[in-house]
Parts: sequence; structure tokens; C-alpha cells
Amino acid sequence: MAADRTVIKTQVGIVGGGPAGLMLSHMLAKSGVENIVVEKRDHETIRTTHRAGILEHGSVRMLTEGGVSDRVLTEGYKHDGIDLRFGGVSHRIDFEELVGESVWLYPQNEVFVDLAAARERDNGDVRYAVTDTEVLDQTTSVPKIRFTDAEGTDFEIHCDILVGADGSQGICKRSIPKELRTDNFIEYPFAWFGILTEAPPSAPELIYANSEHGFALISQRNDNVQRMYFQCDPNEDADAWSDEQIWAELQRRVDGPDGFQLKRGPIFEKTVLKFRSYVCEPMRYGNMFLAGDAGHTVPPTGAKGLNLALADVKVLFEAIDSFYATKSAELLDGYSDKALQRVWRAQNFSYWMTSMLHTRKDATPFERKRALGELNGVVSSRHGQAYLAEAYTGWPEK
Repeated sequence: MAADRTVIKTQVGIVGGGPAGLMLSHMLAKSGVENIVVEKRDHETIRTTHRAGILEHGSVRMLTEGGVSDRVLTEGYKHDGIDLRFGGVSHRIDFEELVGESVWLYPQNEVFVDLAAARERDNGDVRYAVTDTEVLDQTTSVPKIRFTDAEGTDFEIHCDILVGADGSQGICKRSIPKELRTDNFIEYPFAWFGILTEAPPSAPELIYANSEHGFALISQRNDNVQRMYFQCDPNEDADAWSDEQIWAELQRRVDGPDGFQLKRGPIFEKTVLKFRSYVCEPMRYGNMFLAGDAGHTVPPTGAKGLNLALADVKVLFEAIDSFYATKSAELLDGYSDKALQRVWRAQNFSYWMTSMLHTRKDATPFERKRALGELNGVVSSRHGQAYLAEAYTGWPEK
């Protein structure tokens, strides 16, 4: 019963304590806007959930210039390009030379660590391990969040603005009536078989490999641990593969006349990552606003997931900050449309990279050769390379 709950009043209530929710909380607090974050997972679970991370230059600036942390610069790895490898030959896309920007290899869980530490440092109100979370009254002037904290106490947050940053499986998106939202969705007929291995880097930058046997991504994590993927069936059983089988499959997808060899080591994590493209329209329901994976997901091929979430946060922060500074809701009213413009650009780029680099099992010889022609068109044209470089490193703001 609501009468049995402890009521807390704040300006912004945020459901979701991942990078998107914590970044928004940090930026709002710096601007003097009170907020509370609730998160169903405990801190340690989020910290130890290993996820890849390529950060665009804009995301790096949000962390460093925004006063979160500069660890991305001291412990991350700056990458000035990537390799597109097809026909067994590598073609480097030089981001720095083409568009004057770079990206940083910095795992998503480390972004969380930085943000969580910054909120604790600044006495932010972040409540982990909550249960029975509900959102209600989103179309009123006082939207609410109900939850039970880790000690078993029931709370109800009363706020002016409610933010759903609770991921693709969260409650906020699903609380929007089906007749008022459009679920744009496709599922891909392949997945990624991912590994973490104790080994030195096989290459200084990421290798995106297209082969007749399927796609492979040769990535890194640090000097001693590497992350790699190969295209597989979505129903593949990771435990059915031995280390030797995995290394053989990865190697045959990067084999070429240059004799490139992967550096091997013990594999300590194996996962099958299914992926899809999804966009919720609009990204607003009354006084509830969606950000990050709560509003959209992209396949990982274009390295857009976390960066897109942080881009949402930047737009939403500016709208909320303007609302409290000027009492005008103009930017809040425009949030969904503005965020969706970048979302659909990222969806297009991610879909393009995915379809160009992967080989479907039922691909015809025509489709296979067409994809190779597309890759050749990209690497043989400065304009084609520049398009990829600009999209991968992050589009500049207009």
C-alpha cells in the first residue's frame, strides 16, 4: 500500500544505475538539480559484468571534462584507426588522418566504476539492489517511482521528471501503453561467439574481418587479456567448443597471404551474444523520458551502444537543465525528436557495418560478391573511408 511507503521528494527520479543513469545523475547534480537513482543490480554485479567498450571522442570528453574521471586517458587505449580485413588482406582506416579524431578502448564496466565513484565522492543518492520497482503517474505533474530498498524498506519517489535508463529489459519502456508507442525491431540471423583470453594483443587496433567462413572481430582489453568474437548461429552452445576448436575457427577467418597469426592463450570466458536492432518511438511518455538501451539497442558491430546512450544523456541533460533554469519546456518537448535523429543515424551505420561484414549461411554467390564489392568500394575511396571514420568516431554536433 502507498500509505505504508516512505515518500521522498526530488526533482528528477532516475530508474537505472548503469552508465547512462549515473552520467545523467552526475551532470544534473553538478548543475544543482536534485536527483535520485534506483538500480535493481548491486554494485559488484555491474562492476564485474565484462562488456566491451569503444568510446567516441565525445564520450571521452563527457567523462574527463565533465569531472567524472580521467582514467580513460591513463588506463584506456587510444586507437587512431581500425583494420578492415577481407580476402585475407588488411586495409587500415586511419581515423586521425581522415577526420582528425580517435576512439578509446575502455570497457563499459570501467566507465561504470568511474561514474559510481564520482557519485559516491559527490554524495549522490544512488540506491543499488532495489526490488519491486514500479513507475506510475507518468502523465501527471508528479510522476512516481516505487521500490523496496536492499534493507526491505518500501519507498515512493515523487519527482517532476522521471527518466527511464533501465536498459532493454527494463520496466519503463514497457510502462508506455502499446497503442502509444511504436516498437521498431529486427533480429539478425547470426550471433557472436565471444571469448576472453589471457594473451598479449594480436594487433595494435581492432580488426574487422569478413571471410567466406563468416565474420570475426579481433579486439583487445589490455596488455594481458584480449576479447575476440566470431560469427555463429544464435543457438550455438558455447560450452560445446574446446579452446582448440575456438582458436582454429578464429584463425581461419583471418588467414591470408600475409601469414597473420593470432596470439593464443587460455580462454577463461565463452559467451554467445545475440543481437538485434530496436528503437522505441517516441522516447517520451508524459513526464517520463527514455535514455540509452531503454529506448534503443544496436548490434555491436558499429560500437555505438554505450556512445549512443551517453549522447541521449547529453541531450536530455540540456533539456532538463533548461527547464529548471528558464521554466520553459521547449527543449524537453523536443528531446525525443532530437535524440531519435542520432539514434536512426547510428542504427543505419550499425546495420550497414553488420550487413557488409557478416556472411549469412544462405547467402548466394551474388550476395557474397556484392558485399566484397562494397568493402572494396569503401577502402578504395577516401570519401568512403571518411564516412566510416566519421561515423565510427562519432558525428560532430551541428
